[in-house]
Amino acid sequence: MSFEEDDHVVLSDKHSEFDGEVGTITQTMESMFGDVTYTISFEDGQETGVPEDALELAEPDEDEA
Repeated sequence: MSFEEDDHVVLSDKHSEFDGEVGTITQTMESMFGDVTYTISFEDGQETGVPEDALELAEPDEDEA
């Protein structure tokens, strides 16, 4: 599944301080190999270079938190 800017997503990355948090996609970047990574903005910061497989679409009630 691809994501677009302004989508609300949940980050699943045990190495990130934002693991399990809901954020908003602020930028998408495609490498020359066709891989897409994302910049996610959270309430307390941002995470860059996030691969698609570390994200899932947030449930409508989750992004209200």
